Amino acid sequence: MSFFTKLKDRMFKTSSKIEEGLDHLVADATEAPAAPAAKPGLAARLAGAVAGGRVFDDAMLESLEELLIQSDMGVDTALRVAANIAGGRMGRRVTTDELKRLLAAEIARIMAPVARPLPIYPSRPQVVLVVGVNGSGKTTTIGKLASQFRAAGKTVIIAAGDTFRAAAVEQLQVWGARAGVPVMTAPEGSDPASLAFDAMTRAQAEGADLLMIDTAGRLQNRADLMEELAKIVRVIRKKDPAAPHNTLLVLDATTGQNALSQVETFRKLADVSGLVMTKLDGTAKGGVLVALADKFGLPIHAIGVGEQIDDLAPFDPEDFARALVGLDG
Repeated sequence: MSFFTKLKDRMFKTSSKIEEGLDHLVADATEAPAAPAAKPGLAARLAGAVAGGRVFDDAMLESLEELLIQSDMGVDTALRVAANIAGGRMGRRVTTDELKRLLAAEIARIMAPVARPLPIYPSRPQVVLVVGVNGSGKTTTIGKLASQFRAAGKTVIIAAGDTFRAAAVEQLQVWGARAGVPVMTAPEGSDPASLAFDAMTRAQAEGADLLMIDTAGRLQNRADLMEELAKIVRVIRKKDPAAPHNTLLVLDATTGQNALSQVETFRKLADVSGLVMTKLDGTAKGGVLVALADKFGLPIHAIGVGEQIDDLAPFDPEDFARALVGLDG
């Protein structure tokens, strides 16, 4: 199964919401009936919409804006996308299929500049610091990325730096064993920076290609977390002044608009260089990724639609846009 097929199938909650909304939007003519006859059923109205479409007017524009906002695209982005689609089309008839294609093209246009694979630098080890709130899919993402890099011939070491959560450490150990990647751990509650330093020492000594460092995601006390992350950066820079080479923020798509505030928070806590969005298969809020791209312009390296290793893939803006609106490949 191609990743696009998987993406389209598993983003059903979002795509069906948008697809159904567009169907209703085109089918719901605004003209009042000439006589108090029974209102035609949805099937008949949709058949009429497919045949002749609907005149794009102010009411339709407003309905389109509401639909995009409800899909968690964010108010500013939704209004701009709707306005761009309306441009030059007011007073013309549009069909559902045409609207889908226009919307997909507009979404892909917004997201094309941020679709970038995780950059691989010649320096060894390349240090990837991974941040995000607890429950965002951070440890699973690290495991999947490590396994994929290992399969591509790269040597990888994982440092289980969330030393206060035994479950996170155990999850990384499971992924490490599955992928044949060593996972360095420390006693529960110990200093994550000390573990990061030891992991950096080992990665340099063994000539590893990548060192992936998990971090805590406790936002209850941001000052403590900021100091913890800053200390990790300080100690690994004693080994390599350019480290970390990437700081990935992992976001959970099911949190919707909260993802925007998480980006703002973690950009203050760490020098975030790129995003990974997980759990797109479990939400009707997939439009938030469009809002993130539009507002922050940070690279989106990968998206996840499940728990298996191949359920995380590089972000493709055109595939994502087509899946989001329910178009076939």
